[in-house]
Formats: sequence, C-alpha cells, structure tokens
Amino acid sequence: GPASGRTYTLPSEAQWEYACRAGTSTPFAFGETLTTDLANYDGNHAFANGPKGAYRQETTAVRTFPANAWGLYDMHGNVWEWCLDQYQEDIQRLPVDGSAWQGEEDAEKATRLLRGGSWFDFPGYCRSACRAHSHPDDADVDVGLRVVCLPQGRSTSPLVP
Repeated sequence: GPASGRTYTLPSEAQWEYACRAGTSTPFAFGETLTTDLANYDGNHAFANGPKGAYRQETTAVRTFPANAWGLYDMHGNVWEWCLDQYQEDIQRLPVDGSAWQGEEDAEKATRLLRGGSWFDFPGYCRSACRAHSHPDDADVDVGLRVVCLPQGRSTSPLVP
C-alpha cells in the first residue's frame, strides 16, 4: 500500500497460471498427475493413472506441501484463489499481454476468475489450466486469495519485460 510505496493486487489470470506452471507444460507443476503428498484436495479421487490418497476435509497451513520450481506454495489445491479478471468463457478473447480481462461494463454483475482448485475438489480441478468463476460477493470455505506485489517501475505483465 501507500505506506510501503509498493502496489499490491490480485494476480491476473495469466499471471496466476504463469506462476502456477513455473515453466512446465504438464497438467500440474509437479508433472502429469498429482498426489495428496503434493497438494491438499479430495484424495478419494485420482487424476489420470495417479494414486488415490488422503482427504483432509479442511484447509491446511501454508507450506504443508512442497513448493513448485519457483518456490510458490499451494498453487494446486487447498483453496481456490481469486484472480483480478472478470470471467470470459471464450479464451480467444482474453488479453495476450498478461493483463486482466475487464469486459463487463456493469462490474456488479460480473463474475470473477478462480484458479487452483481446493481441498474440497477432485484433482482435475487443481490442474494449472483449470478455470472456475464465481460472484465476488460469494464467500465459501474453499475460496481464498493470493496477493501480488507488482514490480516497481516495470510492466505488470509476466509476458512483457
């Protein structure tokens, strides 16, 4: 905020996915499948040929599970994370510069992006590319947020230096 001289915000959807993937192109930053040793999700269900595992039925403390290759924790599972973007079903219409999509003129009616899946969800919802959305007024036990400190004096896009 103003006292620190830094700017904080929610990540754009593109920033969130870029950070989640940490340079990977697989369904998860950890590879082709996910285990309950790597993330907090409903382990009664497996992804692809991965194993079933624990279902903790609640959130877990940050850093309970390993970080991705870029040192970011809990990008898969635990809680859905709000993104700055308004929801747009047609991904072809999304900005290509990494900025947030803000197409709905009446922001009160717009739903917002959620990413990452949660402790309550099947592992497929925890994929790096999985998209969900909800109205910002809707609170739930499996929804949270991740704040981003924007680079100072540089582009806020992960795709533009």
